[in-house]
Amino acid sequence: MATLAQLGALILKELLALIKEPSSRIILFAPALMQALLFGYGATYDLKHVPYAVLDQSRSAASVELLARLDGSGVFEREATLTSSRQIAAQIDGGKVLMAISIPADFQDRLAAGQTAPLQLILDGRNSSTATAASGYVATIVADYNASLAGGGQSVAIERRAWYNPNLESRWLLMPGLIAALSMVQTLLISALSVAREREQGTFDQLLVTPLTPMLILIGKALPAILVGLLQSSIIFLIIRFWFQIPMNGSVALLYLGLLSFNIAVVGVGLSISALSTSMQQAMLYTFLLIMPLMLLSGLLTPVRNMPEPLQIATYANPLRFGMSIVRSVYLEGAGLAEIGLEFIPLLALAMVTLPLAAWLFRNRMY
Repeated sequence: MATLAQLGALILKELLALIKEPSSRIILFAPALMQALLFGYGATYDLKHVPYAVLDQSRSAASVELLARLDGSGVFEREATLTSSRQIAAQIDGGKVLMAISIPADFQDRLAAGQTAPLQLILDGRNSSTATAASGYVATIVADYNASLAGGGQSVAIERRAWYNPNLESRWLLMPGLIAALSMVQTLLISALSVAREREQGTFDQLLVTPLTPMLILIGKALPAILVGLLQSSIIFLIIRFWFQIPMNGSVALLYLGLLSFNIAVVGVGLSISALSTSMQQAMLYTFLLIMPLMLLSGLLTPVRNMPEPLQIATYANPLRFGMSIVRSVYLEGAGLAEIGLEFIPLLALAMVTLPLAAWLFRNRMY
């Protein structure tokens, strides 16, 4: 009994210590609250206002009725009405629409003759999970439309095509994104631990007496993390290309230029964490608290367009969103610098903010 009483006293002491310490209270409740909210709002697979383009070459009562059912479903939102099939590529390549519907000129004539009328559905295979769900909604709407037609054998048949991912395999969406996502974890952790390790091991003062300026010290800390991140990206790239046999359609040089810009931005975040931390344990805690929101708000699991507008705005401060967009565009689409050049601007802006911030924190926390 005495042992149980002593054990109970020790447990009570530990609980009181957790509650009394402000930082411990934050650790206990803040991560769970933040991640629950992010999962609830950010990781949504619901389809709402899916943008699509229409090429209606029939312009008949039958095609107008079918399109009205799509527009009135609450799922789809017409983004563009096209006049030529050549315009479809620009809409899908630019990410303006998730899908395009092409209705042939003889659509109504075929139905009137009791024949099957084709409807071409072109999907953006880069978002395979969303494209698959959208295809299912279209199939349901078309089935309802077919049921409303008078008997006689006429019906609408969907001819589905998926660009960049012909079979809509989810692996094609996920794996290229991992080139950026997994390297981010390693790069962020190494850079976050770099200065904190010096403080914990007692070598920080020795570092300060060297003739190197704070910025040069941070550059020396940043480059190894960047190199490790690029090495890890290379390993993942080789696995995806040769083990999983997902074809690479773009320039390897452009892919690595994007990964380099991405890793520089990530290192700036990691060094800021390291400059704020007084121990390796604290740096690791801050890093792991940050990794989950970065993953959720990147578009790795669910498209950014599916998130609530405040979270979409928050993604502009997330380097993983743009790093992943560059990797997927180059790897799956074969995009060139002209197509993805704007994606580099947020990464460079983040690096220009986080690296000077890390240097400032480093200078002002020299203890």
